[in-house]
Amino acid sequence: MFRFLRDTFLGKDRKEAIGEEYEVKLKKSLKANQKILKEIFINDDTIIFRDFQTHHPNSIQCTLVFANGMVDKDMIQESILYPMMRSSMKEVTCRLDQLDSFIHKIITSNEVKITQDINVLIGGVLYGDTLLLIDGMNKAVLIDTKGWKMRSINEPTAEVIVKGPREGFIESILINTSLIRRKIKNPHLKFQFKQIGRRTKTNIGICYIEGLVNEKILKELYQRLDKIDIDGVLGSNYIEELIMDSPFSPFRTMGYTERPDVVAAKLLEGRIAMIIDGTPVVSTLPFVFQENFEINEDYYENFIFASINRLLRFLAFFLSTSTPAIYVALTTYHQEMIPTKLLLSIVAAREGVPFPTIVEALGMILIFEILRETGVRLPQPVGETISIVGALVIGEAAVEAKFVSAPMVIVVALTGISAFLIYKMRGTVIVIRTIFLLLAGFLGLYGYIFGVMGLFIHLMGMRSFGIPYMINMSSFNKQEIKDTIIRAPWWYMYYRPKLIGDRNVIRKKDAKR
Repeated sequence: MFRFLRDTFLGKDRKEAIGEEYEVKLKKSLKANQKILKEIFINDDTIIFRDFQTHHPNSIQCTLVFANGMVDKDMIQESILYPMMRSSMKEVTCRLDQLDSFIHKIITSNEVKITQDINVLIGGVLYGDTLLLIDGMNKAVLIDTKGWKMRSINEPTAEVIVKGPREGFIESILINTSLIRRKIKNPHLKFQFKQIGRRTKTNIGICYIEGLVNEKILKELYQRLDKIDIDGVLGSNYIEELIMDSPFSPFRTMGYTERPDVVAAKLLEGRIAMIIDGTPVVSTLPFVFQENFEINEDYYENFIFASINRLLRFLAFFLSTSTPAIYVALTTYHQEMIPTKLLLSIVAAREGVPFPTIVEALGMILIFEILRETGVRLPQPVGETISIVGALVIGEAAVEAKFVSAPMVIVVALTGISAFLIYKMRGTVIVIRTIFLLLAGFLGLYGYIFGVMGLFIHLMGMRSFGIPYMINMSSFNKQEIKDTIIRAPWWYMYYRPKLIGDRNVIRKKDAKR
């Protein structure tokens, strides 16, 4: 149903409403070509038209067209203007092969393209290339002169680690591809580019290792990308929502990261990376359940400590989703299951509280999420202060005013702190926690158990680009579970993940058969 709606609203029928391609063709007259481009770039003062002529006596009128702020002006001066104004162009306007020979002898830029496609020329100018128009030619020369400013390569603030590489992706797709190339110096590492977005013309890079990637998954990805017909793409989630499986599920079926080493590790397992120009976030696929609990630091430290930390993340997922539901179920419907002394303590703490336990839990969780979101959105020094002081003051005041009980504050605090351990799943945790809490509030432990059963059924039925979402988690094969709940040492992990890197499953040369 979702695919039908997606194809209906993003299909061919909307092309006219979203944007258009220019069908005009270049002329042999320089003035006519200038007029065409000036009409296209009308009311845009950042597009510069620079007229000049070649060396006398065979001087020919030329024009450079470029976007101010997107180009390296020194490169234009040294690679185009200076060599061309010092050279003559005798009879080169008669034949294209002569022009091609001249351009490659005179222009010193690394990348030069001769084309008549007006849409390619416009896209190049808007992306930092310089357009060279020559009087008497109905073709133009597109020269690579990109030189816009970009931020330096730093460690991603959202994926801080203690041990491991400190570099992270930036907003430039070319820099990001180079960061991956530095990790995997192999000719089988492939990058293929395409544009998505009828108005933004955003460059998308598909990265994979030939010989490891599953060809069926790669083909399926291209088919889904080809169906996208959207006005613009400004971030990775624009594309993810349009191509991912189970779009209404709270669980992600495509991963994301800002770290080149994470992308390199996933490529070596046979996965595919999708790099979007303009964002430091790189998407990876297929993405399965166990990857929610894996971090790159697991592989940079001792496997024993890495396994303990991973077990803690699984425990945090259970605590953050189930603690409020179990507390409400026990205190409301199943008091006989609570030790007597603890039950008396809870009853004494709840004396005077006017709200039912489920209302109390929902209210405290809502306040905690408001404080969390406030701390994220405010400037960092202020946000940290608001989060800590707000939680302490509101919690203590609420208990003293008998709005909530002290045990409930402890339960909500434990739930919130546990969720921070798996922060990338914060949206998923909120949805599941709320569902479990409502079921437990109306049906007790039976409702909670029904919720858990429904969650497992949902997870077992999910797929990511044809790969079962719970792959390996339900397996009893010792090779398949060595990098799931625990992280086995490298000398025990002989094979790549099943069904993902199935073209070349052997990871270690001395793999045991």
